[in-house]
Amino acid sequence: MYKCIIKPLGDFTVSLSLLIILSPIIIFTAVFLFIANNGKVFFFQLRPGLNGKPFKIIKFKTMNDKCDQEGNPLPDELRLTSIGSIIRSTSLDELLQLINVLKGDMSLVGPRPLLMQYLSRYTPDQAKRHIVKPGITGWAQVNGRNALSWEQKFKYDLEYVTTQSLNLDIKILWMTLLQVLKRKNINAKNNLTMEEFKNK
Repeated sequence: MYKCIIKPLGDFTVSLSLLIILSPIIIFTAVFLFIANNGKVFFFQLRPGLNGKPFKIIKFKTMNDKCDQEGNPLPDELRLTSIGSIIRSTSLDELLQLINVLKGDMSLVGPRPLLMQYLSRYTPDQAKRHIVKPGITGWAQVNGRNALSWEQKFKYDLEYVTTQSLNLDIKILWMTLLQVLKRKNINAKNNLTMEEFKNK
């Protein structure tokens, strides 16, 4: 009953409420980025959702589009803007994913949606992370976030898939709030973001 009725209803109600309550912060951030990024405010990207079905995730744009001479994007740390760094450190870039939750693409709590190209690299066990909706936050995020190895992340993801409950979701949301306030584990060790998952 929780997974089929209570959790989806809670996702819709809480995400709508948060979008209304946080709308001044969202609008202020959007206006600031519009000025700082020459009109480029939002970042859209296809991510795998429930059962691996693609959906378009939305975030605030924190990086520029600079490329090298071959046309390849520069490393993340070279493309992160000054305002983008502030937005990331406060996790404000994640707020727009409440829209994804409201649409039903995501849940408040679940395994984080990774990149589409990773789908073919998962082991059968790792692929089970897609039998639930991806989340804005998850068990792996509150147990280390980007400081974890891929193996550790998937371990926590699968643990959540098999043990999800109302109590666990509330615990994860509370721990997420504390992490955001303390700005813990925002970046991977020695990197701005996690290194590419290659399953080698």
